[in-house]
Amino acid sequence: MAVNLKSTSARDALKPRRNPYFHCLRIGLYVGYRRADEGTGTWIARRLKEGTKSYEFRSLGTLSGYEEAVRLTEAWAGAVDMGITHKAITVDEVCNTWVTHKKTENSKASAADVEGRFNRLVHGKPIGAMPLDKLRTNHLREWLVAQLNEDGDEDDMRRSKNTANRNLAAVKAALNLALKDRLILTDAGWKTVTPYPKASKRRTGDLTSPERAVLLAHCDIQLAALVRTLLLTALRPGEIANANVGDLNKEQGTLTLTGKTGRRLVTLSTTAIEFLKIQAQNKLPSAPLLTDSFGNRWNKDSWKKRFKNAVKAAKLPDEVVMYTLRHVAISEMIAGGVDTFLVARLAGTSTTMIDKHYGHLRHIQTRARLDAVEMI
Repeated sequence: MAVNLKSTSARDALKPRRNPYFHCLRIGLYVGYRRADEGTGTWIARRLKEGTKSYEFRSLGTLSGYEEAVRLTEAWAGAVDMGITHKAITVDEVCNTWVTHKKTENSKASAADVEGRFNRLVHGKPIGAMPLDKLRTNHLREWLVAQLNEDGDEDDMRRSKNTANRNLAAVKAALNLALKDRLILTDAGWKTVTPYPKASKRRTGDLTSPERAVLLAHCDIQLAALVRTLLLTALRPGEIANANVGDLNKEQGTLTLTGKTGRRLVTLSTTAIEFLKIQAQNKLPSAPLLTDSFGNRWNKDSWKKRFKNAVKAAKLPDEVVMYTLRHVAISEMIAGGVDTFLVARLAGTSTTMIDKHYGHLRHIQTRARLDAVEMI
């Protein structure tokens, strides 16, 4: 007996039962619908095994309607006809296969890198447990967005996008290998998910000395103190915001910081020491070294809008954010001839990161010194 599954009203009129109602698409291929007692029903595909009188089935789950069920049924049947497995391979399994492939075809370090990414972001996560043939573009996009640092400033966001792009590249490589191995018929579930643009843009210190002076002139007293400190130290904004008066050693000229890299001790320039001594005057050791206009410790929410207004008033590019000041200071150190290792230590980062983002300045400086030498 023919069953109408095309409309929602027709499906709702069916009597709930355990066995699905099937509609024949063509000889040997059916799309089925299991009517639930309550809630939305589920879809199932049925195919007559070639050369037999028995059927094989494929659960399609909850879908948008009849048209999607027909499309997935046809895709499944087509994949079987082409010799593509219809076993419920998960993203987890695909990623494991890719790691094995990397160990065989590439270096151990490369394999260890992607394995670490999968351990952090795929294995044990919803995206990892998802059957490959049910992976949709929105699933991968949601996974990508979840990796972004939305609590940070613009530079934090850029860096998190850069990292997310590398993670996406690793997962898409694993998925593409599955496509090549005929574990799935199409790459429609991930092909259109693209990396974030301009996420790996090299950091530069793009504020000239006159521009810095104009910026400081448009800051109130407390904000100017924060801006000046960052320009004098190349510290992260959060590190100086966390600093207490007691963290400043006036005799040794050092500052103990607590932040992204844990606790560390940095040496200050004479100018920075004298400036911070003034900020620490008449304050208890446990008090914040720098405060906002209300005497409270600085945080991202209290400086972000005020700094943006100062940038606008100074007619500087919108891309200038608080984190830019750290990049300006690092650039000036490198251009001034300070050793890369020392700059990395003061800034609380690695020499690799310094070379990657500021190495061009070191080359300019070296070239200037070479040009000053009479070779011939």
